[in-house]
Amino acid sequence: MNILEIGIIIFVFIEMLNIITLYYMPEQKRGNGIGVFNAFERSKEDEEMHNFVTYLIDWIAGAKIIFVMIGIVIVIFGSFELQQWTVGAFIISILSFYYKLYPRIRKMDKNGNISPKGYYKTLNIMIVSFVIMFTVVLIISFL
Repeated sequence: MNILEIGIIIFVFIEMLNIITLYYMPEQKRGNGIGVFNAFERSKEDEEMHNFVTYLIDWIAGAKIIFVMIGIVIVIFGSFELQQWTVGAFIISILSFYYKLYPRIRKMDKNGNISPKGYYKTLNIMIVSFVIMFTVVLIISFL
């Protein structure tokens, strides 16, 4: 097993935990739990809104399954070069968080829409950690 496969497997494992959280424990305040958003609890007061919110939660989990399955296929069947490209693609896709999601969650946190306060900082650390891990893995793969 090479360093790229290890990095991809770590990512796949963490994403699988996030999928489980989203499908079966969305109210969690850890991982990708939606419980950090105060609006999630309020959505339960309006059945139509709650159905919409839970649909989007399940849609996100389904999209994560795509990443997981592609990661698994690439670890099992992908060439070393394809694994390098995959890690590069993971870095770019994870960095996309900073385009729309990070500014939005930071604003919601500062407006008191997220509990616990300061969660956007925790999420930022998690995202930066993924990017650093994949960058290190990619650099090592070229050595």
